[in-house]
Amino acid sequence: MKNKIDFFNPLIVVLGILAFLAMGYIGSFNYRFENPLSLEVILTVIFACVVFAAGALAVKYKINVESKELNFLSEKLLLALVIIALALQGLNLILLGGIPLFNSTLKANATTNIWRIAYPLFLITLNFLLAKYYNRKYLALILLGALIFGLNGYRTSVLGILGSSFITLYYLDKISRKVGIAFVALIAVGIMAVGYIASQSIATQHWTLNPLELIFYRAGFTLEVFEKIIPLAGTTNGHILSMIFSSGSPRTFIGEYVLKYTVCLTSTLFGPVMLDFGYIGLTIQMLFMGAFLGLIHKIKKGIGIGIYSIILTHTIIWIETGPTDIMIWFLYLIGLVYLIINLKKRGE
Repeated sequence: MKNKIDFFNPLIVVLGILAFLAMGYIGSFNYRFENPLSLEVILTVIFACVVFAAGALAVKYKINVESKELNFLSEKLLLALVIIALALQGLNLILLGGIPLFNSTLKANATTNIWRIAYPLFLITLNFLLAKYYNRKYLALILLGALIFGLNGYRTSVLGILGSSFITLYYLDKISRKVGIAFVALIAVGIMAVGYIASQSIATQHWTLNPLELIFYRAGFTLEVFEKIIPLAGTTNGHILSMIFSSGSPRTFIGEYVLKYTVCLTSTLFGPVMLDFGYIGLTIQMLFMGAFLGLIHKIKKGIGIGIYSIILTHTIIWIETGPTDIMIWFLYLIGLVYLIINLKKRGE
């Protein structure tokens, strides 16, 4: 890594946010929106980027880490857990009685408790397996996982698996130029295909957008939702945050609260915290995420590479969807435990 550009340092989140803003601005001009995005939305997003970058860059001191491998995480154990996770998702599809990707009714019920165990289990153990016991034959597990979890009809699962695996392999120096191009193409095609097929399975919609146009439309719509959130900043007083850690549905609540009808909404990385705590909450969240990713990035080693890859990938996914998933916050918790262990070792 000494002679390589570190493409996946935490500041890639800023690039992702700005790219999403650009796509949303273009989308707001072209697809069914009353007005293009307001200057207030643009300035708020730029402000969030500056705060995130400040948090990431503030982590200047170097943390010396003596690698302490978790020996109980044997290759056989991790491989077994990966297979169990795939089997659980297969069972989930069987119990659903069909493939949610092709049926919007099934998709609405596809995030069962089985899926909530299977997906993070697969994501974590796959990246740990790659980081700790890399073998070319395990690349097949990446493709198999993306396929099986992609049948749930959610682009985020496909991006989470392919994106985190790609970053893990990148830091292991296992990505050649050709493999890198192929992997990026696979990620792009995968998320566009899943998103497009899932949208076409909705019986009540009659869009004529192609897969690429659909991405710009979704970015524009999500930022339009955020635009409607800004005047309501701080009015929910932490209710969305409490729902994340309970049995509620934060995205449905946001739909009912902002648009006044029952719909599950993505509201960007900034929407939920803006509704709950306004600009103060937005500042704290972005500062925390920047500093946290900066620290994990500095001390990543062994399975730490897998931990960083997973958290970074899902933070990028949150740029559109918003941080309302309890199981993804669980991944942050794993990162916190890893950070504490290594900080403790530094003090010994």
